[in-house]
Amino acid sequence: MTAADRPHDGAGTGPGERPPPGASTTSARVDVELTATYGTFHLDARFALAGGLTVLFGPSGAGKTRLLRLLAGLDTPEHGRISVDGRTLVDTGSPATPTVPVHERRIGLVPQVPALLPHRTALSNVALAARGHHRTERRAVAREWLARVDAEPFADRRPSQLSGGQQQRVALARALVGDPRLLLLDEPFSGLDLPVRRRLRQLVRDLVADTRVPTVFVTHDRDELAELSDRVLLAEDGHLHHVVHVEVALADLGGGQA
Repeated sequence: MTAADRPHDGAGTGPGERPPPGASTTSARVDVELTATYGTFHLDARFALAGGLTVLFGPSGAGKTRLLRLLAGLDTPEHGRISVDGRTLVDTGSPATPTVPVHERRIGLVPQVPALLPHRTALSNVALAARGHHRTERRAVAREWLARVDAEPFADRRPSQLSGGQQQRVALARALVGDPRLLLLDEPFSGLDLPVRRRLRQLVRDLVADTRVPTVFVTHDRDELAELSDRVLLAEDGHLHHVVHVEVALADLGGGQA
């Protein structure tokens, strides 16, 4: 464990302090109704999410990552519609409605492997994603976000000089610096040690509470489910329909782990 992976008292915002970058007083809504087929696997998703953090929970192979790819625009549904914050991203039933390309969707994605550019520093990786800001402002905004995720001390290091937890902090900053309308996290902490995972889970909770960006966090880990959110979207054999309270999901598990 490194000092940069330890939490500090500057994570919150007190009375009279300037809100953190990306803070919002409103929350968006996500509406999904779609079907998609991958070989013999059929995915059917119908749900609506308000702002805040939702855990997408289910066993491996249930369609969790497939759904994230559809939301991000990396895959296209056969039938259906996706809208975020009142903006239709894809609607197969309306030929007059163009599909919004990936780079215009304003969706932040944190994958399991951070995929930082190895030849660039942490600061540069984040600045490249600050596309909504003027070129002269991008590095300053990127540094603000690195500070927000407790990663500013290693802003000038390259990914090979960072621990796994540090890399995921940078990946979080990169996903949020563009002021996304939706944040997707695909089991981002599964390869990290338990103490680091717990600190990063709390960081995610704090960031979502501050920004109020609708967030979908994928996991099949019961402990992660219990710690992250009160709201759970269940995935089972390609069906993603039911949003339930975490206590309901945990009761169905019977105290075990999916």
